[in-house]
Amino acid sequence: MWFRSLTYVGVLALGMAAAGPAAAQEPDRIFDKSTVWRPLTPNDKLVVYGIDDPAVAGVACWYTQPEKGGIKGTLGLAEDVSDISLACRQTGPVAFKGKLSQGEVVFSERRSLIFKSMQIVRGCDTRRNTLIYMVYSDKVIQGSPKNSSSAVPLAPWGTEPAPKCADAMK
Repeated sequence: MWFRSLTYVGVLALGMAAAGPAAAQEPDRIFDKSTVWRPLTPNDKLVVYGIDDPAVAGVACWYTQPEKGGIKGTLGLAEDVSDISLACRQTGPVAFKGKLSQGEVVFSERRSLIFKSMQIVRGCDTRRNTLIYMVYSDKVIQGSPKNSSSAVPLAPWGTEPAPKCADAMK
């Protein structure tokens, strides 16, 4: 009886994972640093990833997140904590690829087997001509107050003038 319930939960989790939104891009794994040594299984780590903003050429973000090792981490059953840091920078001439919305999702990934995800969202501070990025995690029932923000003031690049983020807003 308990096995049937466990199987049902597993099938439900796989179905929800398949139905969830897929990340538009795979982040680049830059490097990691072990934080907890484990003798027979992978260590706990802090991992740095990089992504490009899919709607704004010339802007990239890097985020650091903890990854659990051990048996649960190896099997993909550990729920990752919500401690994620974020830094975004202008890496070239900025060009908007379309209209932007305040709070638009730039990147999203699942943080546990079911119900928890990490989001990077973008907004525009029109008064200061600055793109603002925020990372946070959420659950279906209750989100996390842990978050991090990063600002990218739009600046000229070479001979290219600085674009106005207000012009790209819906």
